Amino acid sequence: MTAPYASDPQASRGRLYPEEESVFRSCFQRDRDRIIHASSFRRLKHKTQVFIEHEGDYFRTRLTHSIEVAQVARTIAGTLGLNQELTEAVALAHDLGHTPFGHTGEDALSALMAPYGGFDHNAQAIRIVTALERHYAEWDGLNLTWETLEGIAKHNGPVIGETPWALAQCNAQIDLELHTHASAEAQVAALSDDIAYNNHDLHDGLRAELFSTDELAEMPLLDQCFAEVDDKYPGLNYYRRRHEALRRFFGVLVEDVIAVSRRNLDDLKPGSVHDIRHAGKMMVQFSPDLWAKLKVIREFLFHRMYRAPEVVEIRSYVTDLIEELFPMFMARPNLMPKQWRKSVAEAEDETALARIVSDYIAGMTDRYALQEYERLTGKPAIPAGRRATPVQRGG
Repeated sequence: MTAPYASDPQASRGRLYPEEESVFRSCFQRDRDRIIHASSFRRLKHKTQVFIEHEGDYFRTRLTHSIEVAQVARTIAGTLGLNQELTEAVALAHDLGHTPFGHTGEDALSALMAPYGGFDHNAQAIRIVTALERHYAEWDGLNLTWETLEGIAKHNGPVIGETPWALAQCNAQIDLELHTHASAEAQVAALSDDIAYNNHDLHDGLRAELFSTDELAEMPLLDQCFAEVDDKYPGLNYYRRRHEALRRFFGVLVEDVIAVSRRNLDDLKPGSVHDIRHAGKMMVQFSPDLWAKLKVIREFLFHRMYRAPEVVEIRSYVTDLIEELFPMFMARPNLMPKQWRKSVAEAEDETALARIVSDYIAGMTDRYALQEYERLTGKPAIPAGRRATPVQRGG
């Protein structure tokens, strides 16, 4: 950590609940370690990135995605002279609030929660680390530093408009200055998320045979990467060829963010993290040219992968699953495990109960949600013929 605008653990704004700090780990290191040891982090192992858990062992999950984001984020943060531990903590925590079945599960739960304040996975991540992790003797949550909480809440930029209720509850306890930008470390985590999923979704789409290597080789940015590989390794095996090309694509994205961010920082000349927060724009960005080309790739992925017939079919099944489980638990909350019953007994109204049910469903893994649905309804969550899907080809 060398930059004057880096987040200094010695100058941290502290924790909601004061505690004695470690003599051999900085406060940001402890935040990172607490996130890694959290139950919600382990559950990401069986939460959807694109393909749900039964569709193949090689596809990314929310856990492997988060690890890849953290790896990219540490590299960029180190190059820019930022605090790597804070960057990694935000990167590892950024998806803790995701429901089972990825954005499909979130869409379904958000619709069901509309009468009760809605559902937002970023706000749910804050709720998890401030309230729902209940392992410590003296407090609920992980008691993370202000800087890590700020990064989780604002890594995508200032919170504009209506604040999600879960985030508002946290902000009432500890003011995260939601109207400002986050630290440069949090901004790095946000762009690292974009880099990681744009790269690995191409890998997973190829493995699922939703599109071909030849199609990718004709796309912006990727065409140059494939050309470099073909020039250096003529006749290379197709599997190695596509891996080498995507490895170069990954490098192009990282190098672009570093170059643009350096220019932004050189122009602003921030003397502190306060200057970053009040710069009026993100300091960590893609170049306009790369962003325009990346949008073409993202549009391709949306139509050919995220809305592929095989994926859409599964989306319909898991949407139905959540739409059946939610009213079932609302009507019979005693169906939830016994550790939830104290919260249910203390619920003052229907909204409070709905938020407990939402917390329970959002915390489920894909596997557990499928098992619970089948146990409670006696029906298969996904027809037997769809449990062995085309996307299992190749492992």
